[in-house]
This record gives sequence, structure tokens and C-alpha cells, in this order.
Amino acid sequence: MSLRKFQQMALFMGVQCITAGAFTYYYVQRVFSRTKYYQDALKQLEADPLALEALGAPPLKVHYISLRDKSNRVDKSTAQVKIPVSGKKSGGYLHVNSEMDFFLKSWNLQEVTLQLYNGHRIPVYVSSMKTISG
Repeated sequence: MSLRKFQQMALFMGVQCITAGAFTYYYVQRVFSRTKYYQDALKQLEADPLALEALGAPPLKVHYISLRDKSNRVDKSTAQVKIPVSGKKSGGYLHVNSEMDFFLKSWNLQEVTLQLYNGHRIPVYVSSMKTISG
């Protein structure tokens, strides 16, 4: 095999790997954004005038979740995600805690908090079951 053919093959394989990585990243983001806990948390944020005012929304911009951030954890029974959001004035992270109700086979929000980049925290939602049990 000539050096030129080898370089062409290496270039082709590199482009294929980058394309596959980008597609996978996009796909995982899309899966996250369609989950019930993600959608419910955004609805709670959009219904909270104090949080929207602090961000300077509308418009509210929702950004990709960092897949490398260790605070984003999902297993069979719990989901903890940190959704980056921003508005005209500020930005921050929407911290979402949710638990799986195995009887109903549905995710239930436990707590949603907006943490602005300046450190200020705004409680957006706390489950009534969470306040009763602890």
C-alpha cells in the first residue's frame, strides 16, 4: 500500500470517527431533552416569574447538558441533571432531582432549583411529598 493511499484512508477514517462522535453527542442530548423530568423541570422554570426575571427571560435559552459533568446522573430510580439556561440578563443551571415511581412507571420531580452564575439560588419547585417526608 502506498503512503498516499494510507493517508487517504486515515483521513477518511478520521472524518468517519468525528462524524460518529458528533451524531452520538447530538443523539444523547436529544434523548435527555425528551425525558419527562427534563420537560417537567423546564415547565416549572417557565412558570416561575422570579426565576425568569433573574435570567432576563423571555427569551429563555436552554443549552446542551455537559455529558462530562459528574453531577448529571441517571439510574433506574433517580435522575439528577444540571440543565444550562440563560436569558438576556444572566445564566445559570437548573438543578433537577427526580425519582421514578415504579408503581406508575413515571418520573416525579422532587426538586428544581435555579442556580445563577453569581451563586444566587432560586427554588423553583419542591415536591409536596418531599416537604412531608424530609
